[in-house]
Amino acid sequence: MYNLIIYIYQFGVIIASLFNEKVRKMWRGEREAVRILKEKVDPNARYVWFHAASLGEFEQGRPLMEQLRQEHPEYKILLTFFSPSGYEVRKNYEGADIICYLPLDTITNARRFLRTIRPVMAFFIKYEFWYNYLHILKHRNVPVYSVSSIFRPDQIFFRWYGRQYSHVLKCFTRFYVQNEVSRELLAKLHITNVTVVGDTRFDRVLQIKERPTPGPSLFMEGSEHSCKVFVAGSSWQPDEEIFIPFFKNYRDWALIIAPHVIGEEHLQQIEAQLDAIGFSHTRYTEFTAKEQITPLHKQGGVGGGSALIIDCFGLLSSIYRYGDVTYVGGGFGVSIHNTLEAAVWDKPVIFGPENKKFQEAQGLKACGGGLEISGAEDFNRIMQRFISNPQTMAEAGRQAGAFVKQMTGATEKILADVQL
Repeated sequence: MYNLIIYIYQFGVIIASLFNEKVRKMWRGEREAVRILKEKVDPNARYVWFHAASLGEFEQGRPLMEQLRQEHPEYKILLTFFSPSGYEVRKNYEGADIICYLPLDTITNARRFLRTIRPVMAFFIKYEFWYNYLHILKHRNVPVYSVSSIFRPDQIFFRWYGRQYSHVLKCFTRFYVQNEVSRELLAKLHITNVTVVGDTRFDRVLQIKERPTPGPSLFMEGSEHSCKVFVAGSSWQPDEEIFIPFFKNYRDWALIIAPHVIGEEHLQQIEAQLDAIGFSHTRYTEFTAKEQITPLHKQGGVGGGSALIIDCFGLLSSIYRYGDVTYVGGGFGVSIHNTLEAAVWDKPVIFGPENKKFQEAQGLKACGGGLEISGAEDFNRIMQRFISNPQTMAEAGRQAGAFVKQMTGATEKILADVQL
């Protein structure tokens, strides 16, 4: 049944690729993966394979890849992606020796892929459970580890109709799960090779804080003395319609907005909203030389606010450090984005209601560092409280940062346990 579904899915991808650019990139990339592997694989090397569905899973696996590379240079690293949103952003990542898409999980693809790579071990990040790849790895006695995985009762493995598919879980050598609930759920399937280590994303955001990407520091010169800064990351239109209008009456604040979708239509929507409240605005990529840049807090003029729109990728996780208050988008859509990237900088984090599946968001709410809103009224109330009582704002940020720090250490635990 699984293989029939995969072939139906493959046919659907082929059809969709005719009309959708993202699907077309994925389909083209999967076909090119075979060529990339033939060109780049060193037949005498020992490969450790990391598979991440997309960019978020890559960030979870990154601390493991980098520490493994540092401590065990005798191995080479193969990194595969399923989604273009991961591959297109990280296809030039220097921490891996080979980077490509993972061909779709047909028996033929899996056999050809594994025959070419011959990995000595494999790490599947979070939700990756590819039936054919995993069964062939098990048949070949290749150790396979599930990293930062998290399980919930509503997943297919724990439904009556998914019990057959749940056998794929027995292909893993060990699960390194995020919480005790996951361990208990796996135990109901008689899977006991499980260790609760937490989430490697905590380690990753701490790495970023220690080695931040150069950000728009020139825009912020002196701003810490003259204005407060609000940073919104991975925002969508419903988020922007909540937080932008608030600042109409708070022009002494500067805004940094990093939208999730960087497209001309969306950027123009943001600019129109900023125009409506009388804020001047600048796109980050419009400035390429130091002498062209006017500090953000001076751009609005007397009585006017100013905003910087981040219209490129790769800066957000480091940009949060400039904020006094942060906002993470997505909570009025499918789900929130990465709250830890903001919290690690000792900043209070505001986000929407779609956060229940993320235990880090629940932890931030419990400690007071994360604040959930259901709409503009909640947002306005929180911001007015922070503005009228800066100590409350600082304490929320301190609690957010302390929560992240106390949850680090998963990477060390995993690599100490894995047989390298």
